[in-house]
Amino acid sequence: MKQVVLGRTNEKVSTISLGTWSYGGGNKSGDTSIGWTGQNDEDSRAALQRAWEVGINHWDTADVYGNGRSEKIIGAMWSTIPRKEIFLATKVGWNKEGFDTWYHPSMMRRHVEHSLRNLQVDEIDLYYFHHCNFDSDTAFEDAVELMRRFKEEGKIRFIGLSDWDSNKIMKYIERVDPDAVQPYRSVFDDMHHSSGLKDWIEDHNIGVCFFSPLKHGLLTGKYTEPATFPDGDFRQNVNEFGDADVIQRMLENKVVLEKKFKDHPQPVIHGVVDALLTDAPTGCILLGQRNVDQVDAAAELGEALSVEDSRFVKDLYRK
Repeated sequence: MKQVVLGRTNEKVSTISLGTWSYGGGNKSGDTSIGWTGQNDEDSRAALQRAWEVGINHWDTADVYGNGRSEKIIGAMWSTIPRKEIFLATKVGWNKEGFDTWYHPSMMRRHVEHSLRNLQVDEIDLYYFHHCNFDSDTAFEDAVELMRRFKEEGKIRFIGLSDWDSNKIMKYIERVDPDAVQPYRSVFDDMHHSSGLKDWIEDHNIGVCFFSPLKHGLLTGKYTEPATFPDGDFRQNVNEFGDADVIQRMLENKVVLEKKFKDHPQPVIHGVVDALLTDAPTGCILLGQRNVDQVDAAAELGEALSVEDSRFVKDLYRK
């Protein structure tokens, strides 16, 4: 597996890294589905083991993935996987716990301790603000100060900033001064250039870890008709899964990529995923891998497309 230096962290991570959102299983926050249904712990553990074997050494999770379930599954792996060989990231911010702000210091303090216990580690390599919904300047300043204190205390090594909206990341990035950012990016939804995030990353030599590059599986072209998902599954909230025109377009794009990259063992996801690496020299892709077969497929990715091929793929999905 090819590796990249994750900006000023100076850590070498696999260009295709492991996203473990699904390992938390189905879950809800109030009436909103926020998890992934159909996942079992045996598949998750086998995927983690295989990921280590093939050199996928950067694992990303969050405290709210299954309310700690994903973190605990990872934490149980250190009997067979050397902890020092994994660059481990988790997040805080999506559980108010009754407070009136997303990043109340008491909540953050409690959650970093929970994550350390769940993951069975003394230190978290990369700890993210899970989103940029800071309720006020005071709340923001308190949260950043506490993150820096976690670093001084040796609970975390690096600070990260994440959000679905790259423009929101840009609103706070200078004052947070993160070591890495985690924006949503796919060839279907791409704000990396227009938001100014790409230039900021390059100017400050920070790492970037793109999440949901397959738009939750939609871009693979595996769906032949509009799809529905059980309660507790985040994909309920993605309107494109119910749009017959989008589904048809993904099927057509799949045929194009199968022809374009016919010599690659994974032609479709090679095109869709590796196109995002072309303009990200300090970047990696967080790819969900729910079982051993998906890990093996991921292990065949990670080589950036040429500028020409990347432009071809992005234009295909912009039509």
